[in-house]
Amino acid sequence: MKVMVPVYILITIVRHTPILQWLSEFFQPAMAFFGLPGEAVMVLFLGQGINIYAAVGAISGLELGIREITILGVMLTISHSLPMESVVIKQAGVAVKGLLFLRIGFSLISGLIMNLIL
Repeated sequence: MKVMVPVYILITIVRHTPILQWLSEFFQPAMAFFGLPGEAVMVLFLGQGINIYAAVGAISGLELGIREITILGVMLTISHSLPMESVVIKQAGVAVKGLLFLRIGFSLISGLIMNLIL
């Protein structure tokens, strides 16, 4: 709740400003590959940058359908909490750049596949 509620409030406020419209228009061409609206990029950035709970808060603050939420859920299952998990991965002695590349790459590929399937 410490993450979800503040993110939900922030997204709700941003929805009523030109910021969300600008982000949506800017990222719409890229997000169209995944069958997602442009504002869904906020969900991806928050989920990958903070954690999955931030993504849930952002999803709650946006008006997304079941199809879009499913695609985002699959993508974020593969690539969530990247900064925090990168620290853990580095301490385990694994190549961080390679694993980040794989996680983000597979997340994008899964989003493309889900867009085709759903």
